[in-house]
Amino acid sequence: MVATLSEIRSLLGEPRFAWTDPAPWVEMEREFGIEFPADFREIVNAYGSIVINRQLYLKHPAGHLLHSLVPRIRAELEMWREEDMVEFLPSPAGANPGELMPVATATTGEAVFLRVPDEPSSPWRVVVQEFDSPAWTLHEMTFGEWLLAYLRGEDVTVCSRNLAPDRPFYEPLS
Repeated sequence: MVATLSEIRSLLGEPRFAWTDPAPWVEMEREFGIEFPADFREIVNAYGSIVINRQLYLKHPAGHLLHSLVPRIRAELEMWREEDMVEFLPSPAGANPGELMPVATATTGEAVFLRVPDEPSSPWRVVVQEFDSPAWTLHEMTFGEWLLAYLRGEDVTVCSRNLAPDRPFYEPLS
């Protein structure tokens, strides 16, 4: 199953951000040494910095935004690399193959990571760490597939059923 922006749009509603300038992505990818997956970029470019169901925070890398992804990743990488935090993840936080790049957070205490593929031809996967416990879950799906499952109310470690009983919704971060 390949999740598309149109499937996400049908559940979440029309995006209002519609970012087209690649410069913030190029700068961020140069800083962190990886190219983020196309589905993640497409979704974030469409919606911008938002909170979904008042639970899941996604941020765009544009530097002029108050809620930009770049400083968030810097802070998260620093935190997850601390000696007392490394034990809570299945592999180190970072941009090398097999490492975890933090890309989203939830008000319910979860951190969402993209697992950097071991091989360039391998798919990106999603890892969710439950901050209130040492538990983490590897989801064998792309970010788009994971987000689509979340929007459908499926339990992908972060679950929205109680927060959006009628349908998923989002709000821009101001």
